[in-house]
Amino acid sequence: MPATDLSGRRVLAIVTNYGVEQDELVVPLEHLQGEGVVVDVAATSTDDVQTVVGDKDPGRTVTPTRTFADTDAADYDLLLVPGGTVNADTLRLQDEAMEIVRSFTAAGKPVAAICHGPWALVETAAVEGKTLTSYPSLETDVLNAGGAWVDREVVRDDEGYTLVTSRNPGDLDAFLREVDSVLAAA
Repeated sequence: MPATDLSGRRVLAIVTNYGVEQDELVVPLEHLQGEGVVVDVAATSTDDVQTVVGDKDPGRTVTPTRTFADTDAADYDLLLVPGGTVNADTLRLQDEAMEIVRSFTAAGKPVAAICHGPWALVETAAVEGKTLTSYPSLETDVLNAGGAWVDREVVRDDEGYTLVTSRNPGDLDAFLREVDSVLAAA
């Protein structure tokens, strides 16, 4: 439980309509809503988002509240970028989604990305000079984009914009503690 009331804070999660790792979307969504945070899920379309477990087995479906096209980054306190290999790889090819990421980082707004989610930050040239973690297969991409990659359950880098990153669903407790901390200061 956060020490500060998070009611009224607004978080935007961006995902594609297929392939987001279930726990990397659903667990933060339920946790933040339980703390009184308003969470919007933006996707490519308003069709249900089919999550996956372990990148292959069908998970729960989540109904997006908006599309990328009808989303304004200025309305939110933090951007959440869940992983899932298919989701993250497809997401970085969505121009409107990448524009949302650019809007957050250019405005100095916090971003929280887990597992393969940091691919969106690599794609938008937002990791240069940042220290972060991710699923291990992204290490070379992060290094090539000018970031420093470390293998820790959660990393917070406050240089420029605040970036919170974690490696996988097993790190969600630490990830959410740090996200709560960032939102409390928002």
